[in-house]
Amino acid sequence: MSAASENGLDDEPAYRWPIPPPEGWTADDLDRIPGLPPHTELIDGSLVFMSPQTAFHARCMRLLEYTLLEQVPEHLDVMREMTVELDAKNRPEPDVLVFPLEANTGPGQTWYKPEDLVLAVEVVSADSRERDREVKLRKYAAAGVPHF
Repeated sequence: MSAASENGLDDEPAYRWPIPPPEGWTADDLDRIPGLPPHTELIDGSLVFMSPQTAFHARCMRLLEYTLLEQVPEHLDVMREMTVELDAKNRPEPDVLVFPLEANTGPGQTWYKPEDLVLAVEVVSADSRERDREVKLRKYAAAGVPHF
């Protein structure tokens, strides 16, 4: 007979972390890797896992989403937390996106093209400050996203 651990972590089967290919992951891989945590991003061929979201972060996103939905012209739509395939090695997940309605391809859609975005919003968190303010900013701009 075995006793359960205090924190419960020893009670779960060991997780097998995905081992990246030598040249790194691709944007297409992101939909095929089993067991990834929600909101996993691909930056420069590497998987980036998000920290647990704070209440402040969630409320900021909700406020931005609802305010933008009330303000955007009828031909635009607003979505939270969908990835953008910037190129073969980069699929970040902005916190809020604004794009034309015709960019929606159906209920199974998992990403948008950068040329479809009108606006990408990142709500900066302590663990993502440099990534959100510098890395993603440059990548969105290089891919032609007009507003960040």
